Amino acid sequence: MSEQELKALRVRIDNLDERILELISDRARCAEEVARVKMKELKEGESPVFYRPEREAQVLKRVMERNQGPLGNEEMARLFREIMSSCLALENPLKVAYLGPEGTFSQAAAMKHFGHAVISVPMAAIDEVFREVAAGAVNFGVVPVENSTEGAINHTLDSFLEHDMVICGEVELRIHHHLLVGETTQTNKITRIYSHAQSLAQCRKWLDAHYPNVERVAVSSNADAAKRVKSEWSSAAIAGDMAANLYGLTKLAEKIEDRPDNSTRFLIIGSQEVPPTGDDKTSIIVSMRNKPGALHELLVPFHNNGIDLTRIETRPSRSGKWTYVFFIDFVGHHRDPLIKDVLEKLAQEAVALKVLGSYPKAVL
Repeated sequence: MSEQELKALRVRIDNLDERILELISDRARCAEEVARVKMKELKEGESPVFYRPEREAQVLKRVMERNQGPLGNEEMARLFREIMSSCLALENPLKVAYLGPEGTFSQAAAMKHFGHAVISVPMAAIDEVFREVAAGAVNFGVVPVENSTEGAINHTLDSFLEHDMVICGEVELRIHHHLLVGETTQTNKITRIYSHAQSLAQCRKWLDAHYPNVERVAVSSNADAAKRVKSEWSSAAIAGDMAANLYGLTKLAEKIEDRPDNSTRFLIIGSQEVPPTGDDKTSIIVSMRNKPGALHELLVPFHNNGIDLTRIETRPSRSGKWTYVFFIDFVGHHRDPLIKDVLEKLAQEAVALKVLGSYPKAVL
């Protein structure tokens, strides 16, 4: 390609950049106008709702459907999510709590779902995320609920039993684990490897093969593991890219998870009910009477109405010894006629039934 052709292409790119800048600015001004209209229409005592999960999901899906490349659908959707995040911050910056400290996969999930313009607030435990949302100190919380390798996150399920929360969304995060060391680490004398218990389990086979005699220490989060390694010369940590970059650690080995498709699903918790989008999921908690056929009675209404169950978990009930509650996810919104029929039939048989929320399926 000649210098003249390159120059012409650069001029074209500059012109396109100016148009993109102008359009983004127009969108931002529209967002400011939306905030003004919402504030004007508020009734006395009402609080404005700036973030609408169903609206964002619909916009991102439309972007992916209309994308003609060469950028992939997910990459294009991520670009639009950041634009939407920045525009929403003009209306009202969201505060989002997550399992900290900084650098955890929970923070990465929060950034993936809300974009980087939100105010992210690290919490020391999953239960604290629930409490911050319940108290109104933050708008939303992000909590892990299940991993594709290790299954349910019991702390999150138990917190739903103790708090009245609404599930407003979900996000799936591809999990890559790395073995990280600090500047002072003597890599031939590693005696201890820190990580979250779930991460140690997800890398069990790799650790057995490469560090079979090294002590494995479970800590509160991967980011906490990364922080500890900075000041210890004989230890390493298992954590992700965000923690590695944040704490200035070196990757001694990359992508050490046992399963190449290792992913974690996170839930977005808040206080607002989400209207239907046409592509939703619902989560419920059900407590059945302890009698023969109880599980069968629970599942029959879903089968008869053709409802797709995506997950079912059990946890010990708080009401008595050897009694259990069921956590169930299924496709559909609780306002859908078929779903309403299922919930009515369950309510007739169940000791207790609680709809945790209906929300858009994860777009990214």
